[in-house]
Amino acid sequence: MAKNYWTTRRSDGWAVKREGASRASSVHTTQAEAWSETRRLARGAQSEALLQGADGKIRARNSYGNDDYPPKG
Repeated sequence: MAKNYWTTRRSDGWAVKREGASRASSVHTTQAEAWSETRRLARGAQSEALLQGADGKIRARNSYGNDDYPPKG
């Protein structure tokens, strides 16, 4: 299963990080730049992109994996 990618706030900007990684893939000055990069990486990995706001809550989530459509159930 592919690892998800996260956009999170850091003291030096907005970090793009793969789930389970110890270091950020990249750091950006704006949330919009970081979110764009997170979605690009998640699309390539066929995983999920998650945007965590400054308050720590998940603000957005995009899935680029092999989702069932229509959903089961």
